Amino acid sequence: MRPVPVRPLLVRGLLAGLAAGLLALVVAYLLGEPQMNAAISFEDAHTHEHGAEVVSRSLQSTAGLATGVLAEALALGGLASLAYCALLGRTGRFGPRATAALLSGAALLAVHVIPFLKYPANPPSVGEPDTIGTRTTLYVLMIALSALLCAGAVLLGRRLSPRLGPWHATVAAAAALLSAIALAYALLPPVDEVPADFPADLLWRFRLAALAVPCTLWAAFGVFFGGAAERLVGAGEPSAPAVTPDGAGHS
Repeated sequence: MRPVPVRPLLVRGLLAGLAAGLLALVVAYLLGEPQMNAAISFEDAHTHEHGAEVVSRSLQSTAGLATGVLAEALALGGLASLAYCALLGRTGRFGPRATAALLSGAALLAVHVIPFLKYPANPPSVGEPDTIGTRTTLYVLMIALSALLCAGAVLLGRRLSPRLGPWHATVAAAAALLSAIALAYALLPPVDEVPADFPADLLWRFRLAALAVPCTLWAAFGVFFGGAAERLVGAGEPSAPAVTPDGAGHS
């Protein structure tokens, strides 16, 4: 199939990211905000130190939440659509829709699930204020390591495929990825600052809600973008998109 214009795919990626972000926003508001309010109530009941409230809680839970979720969704949608252009036609027998699903699943795993399992989300009442910089750095480092290790596993699988065959190459690459992730988990320092009296059920619900948001985002993006890309590209196996200065693809 002829090469596909990159600009239309980017536009569709941004729109799909925005639509997926709206669904993720609903999940964040309905599942996450009640747990956030409960955690703040716990903090208020167990501390007498209250700083000045720069931004009201009502604004944080509405406009602030919407701005953060939708901005992230737009950015991830744009980046994912560009990555899709690089993958399109290079994923074996996967068509446009299946490639979008594969990309969404890989992004969810690399950017959210793997870092989350090492450094899970905590409510605002958990964690020492003095360590917030260290905790943020460790989490960003884990995201970078996860993305690099997943990309390395893909390259390893492609290198091994001619010698071992697709199935055994995939198994070997997955085993190498799991080993590297386990090593990263072991070498990076742990973060455990949950107070002994913090309700375990509240912490569990908060973390489930925190993980449900990116799961919703990437699942919805895969569906929306996959459908839009297939209508643009067609159901056949495409060749790789070619980028020109005006953003159009040519054979």
